[in-house]
Amino acid sequence: MSHDQGAIPVLDLSTARQPYGTFSPEFIEQLRHATHDVGFFQITGYGGSPGQADQLLDAVRRFFNLPLEERMKLDNRLSPHFRGYTRMGTEVTQGRADAREQIDYSPERPPVSSYPPDQPYWLLQGPNQWPDEAFPELKPAAMAWAELMSAVGMELLRAIAVTLQQPEDYFDEPFREAPAWMGKLVHYVGGVVKEAGNQGVGSHADYGFVTLLLQDDVGGLEVKPPGTSEWLPVEPLPGALVVNLGEMLEVATEGYLAATIHRVQAPPPGVDRYSVPFFWSPRLDSVIQPVPLAPELKAAARGITDDPGNPLLASFGLNMLKGRMRAHPDVTERHYPDLLKRS
Repeated sequence: MSHDQGAIPVLDLSTARQPYGTFSPEFIEQLRHATHDVGFFQITGYGGSPGQADQLLDAVRRFFNLPLEERMKLDNRLSPHFRGYTRMGTEVTQGRADAREQIDYSPERPPVSSYPPDQPYWLLQGPNQWPDEAFPELKPAAMAWAELMSAVGMELLRAIAVTLQQPEDYFDEPFREAPAWMGKLVHYVGGVVKEAGNQGVGSHADYGFVTLLLQDDVGGLEVKPPGTSEWLPVEPLPGALVVNLGEMLEVATEGYLAATIHRVQAPPPGVDRYSVPFFWSPRLDSVIQPVPLAPELKAAARGITDDPGNPLLASFGLNMLKGRMRAHPDVTERHYPDLLKRS
């Protein structure tokens, strides 16, 4: 069943499939409304072990309570792969500092030493940075969550394929073998980063396929559904994940599915907010082809967002690299000054 919390739909993923395995028509209809009309929704019934989400949020809190010198051992400027710890106020959205600190992590893979000149996105592949000595519990908790979210992301993507009148395995191929998912462990604090003002994260769209967000009970996430000008709060719902779609699905469907603009308002001074966003994303070398939409879906497509400052690319790797370079100009400047000149 689905019920609305404000205008943000809530779907129960445990009801997605019928007893004999195919997706329930009722669930698909709810999902079509959520993905096409709103672009943001929450899901319950997504599985996982009892208490897993709360235990992960607790581990995230404990990591950010470590002394700054311990966190700085994972400084993301040490990683040419944009992994590790980002200091408070140094990630940039829309040219302005965000009031957050975080760890970025992705699949543990060896770095790529040589690649064609037109495929610089292979620079994103490599090892993570973890506090193995100071806080060894963090890595297994975060990687177990990534495994669960990968399964949830794939199940949602299969259901989305059905809403587009395609076979459920339509999007499977780009995710085979080496999906380039990304996870973040995030801590927001209000009143600490002066230049951020009330910006926890500035308004933006995500550059992958499906984003799954675990948030605590503080709130602050706001969305702007397609064709609207009002910001809508996404109220925390105990036991739920917030879901939104990324730019790759907007490109693939000519805007029938929208990469919905969203932002996070910084919490009040002295209040901490913790969240774990997970970006379910395909292989770095995947190029996303247009979905052959049925006439009635094509007629409802809005077209791809036309933002000269942020062109949407069919190459996932190039789209992701562009996003990482914008968010972390200090890492790019340190490791890839030549790329900075080209961008």
